[in-house]
This record gives sequence, structure tokens and C-alpha cells, in this order.
Amino acid sequence: MIFKKDKLTVKIYTSTKEMSVNAALDVSTQIKELLSRNEHINMIFAAAPSQSEFLKELVSYQDIDWGRINAFHLDEYIDLSEDAPQRFGNFLKKEIFGLLPFRNIYYLDGNKPTDEECKRYTALLERNPPDIVCLGIGENGHIAFNDPHVADFNDAETVKVVTLDEMCRQQQVNDKCFARIEDVPEQALTLTIPTLLSARYLYCIVPFKSKSQAIYNMINGDISEACPASVLRTEDDVILYLDKDSASLLVQ
Repeated sequence: MIFKKDKLTVKIYTSTKEMSVNAALDVSTQIKELLSRNEHINMIFAAAPSQSEFLKELVSYQDIDWGRINAFHLDEYIDLSEDAPQRFGNFLKKEIFGLLPFRNIYYLDGNKPTDEECKRYTALLERNPPDIVCLGIGENGHIAFNDPHVADFNDAETVKVVTLDEMCRQQQVNDKCFARIEDVPEQALTLTIPTLLSARYLYCIVPFKSKSQAIYNMINGDISEACPASVLRTEDDVILYLDKDSASLLVQ
């Protein structure tokens, strides 16, 4: 099933596998098209269990010239040990960055002084403007770590420090990334919403029943920072991929 809500294209599939296969096909096709007319391109990836099936499918495209792609990621916890598997850089290294010969992989480091790290990553993004963003949506409607209380559709920053809300931190426990909420860092670095929207193509991959209310709010609610993902309805060339569980409140 495919429909549009404002400018957003929504594609609904019967399973997470089918959703992931089709999302990876669309992303790979766009990568190849961009590489046909650009020497290098820049991509930003999300790190979360919801992205694993999609990343597995994307990695299978060995006919892509990955050596012409610079890779970034959306966000990172502050003050989590270097070898912690929950660090998003470590997750992405295991799922995709360590499996493909990217031109450059630019890790966001939450253990460096935050002001310096925000400036460093901002400079990298300014030198390598994003072409494609692969992202998800949180249970609270966030994109990257732009939770409702810190989301700003007109943010002047490129990368910023944020305090995570309780629903966001609880999701990390629900996803079995952390044993208890007390273990989840309270702060993180995140790319801001205007940074994400600066990319020409955005692919938003959102499986699972736990995301169904956020998806309903994103599609049927107001376009506002109360549901940060709703801003994706204002942009051309954004596709939202859902499985039957995440779309369950839309299709009844």
C-alpha cells in the first residue's frame, strides 16, 4: 500500500523483511543514480535495532561503489565507555561501517568535550553536505535525538547537546539495549532537524508495534515539534517505510 500525506510518501508492507528489502532497493537505486553524476556522495545513518534488517539488506548491495561514499551517523550518547555496544558508532561499525569499504567514516564521539565535538562534526558536515539520510522514528516521535522538548524546526545549530526525555530513555530499555533506565545516559549529541532536512533524499524506516502510536501522530496530528517526525510531511523526496505492525493504527 502506498499513499501520500502532504508531501510525504508512505509505503506499507506486510512484514519487516518485505519493508527492509524494498527500502534497501530504493536507497541503493538512489545511491547509484547519485554516483552516476557525482564523484563522491555523503550519507547519514541511524543506529537502532529497528534499522538492523534494513542495514543487512543494504550491505548486500556489493555492486555499489561504497569507496565513493562518506558515512556519518545521526547521534551519539555522551559519556558511555568507548567499547560499549550501545554506542551508536559501535552499533553501526558492527552492522554496516565495518562491513563495507566506505571512503570515510566520520564517527560522532560523545566522550570528547562537547563544544569541540559539535564544532568538529559541524565542520565535517559543512564540507560534506548530506545527500541521503536513512533514519527512524522514536516512540516519542523524535528524529535523531530531537525529542519533543528540544526539537526545533528552525534550529540554528547543526549539531547540539540534548537532554533525553524519559520516554526516549525508556525506549532504550524496551529495545533491550540497556537493562534499566538508570543505565541509559541522560545526554547525547544529535544532528538537528534542519541538518537532516538539508539532505535531498530521506528514507525513514520504521517497523514494530511499539512505533504505531508515534506513526499515527506523525501522519494524523499537527505538524509541530510536539511530534518532531511530523516535519517530514513538509519535504519532497521523503519516503516513510512501515511494516504492518507500525502501520496498525493507520490501517484498520
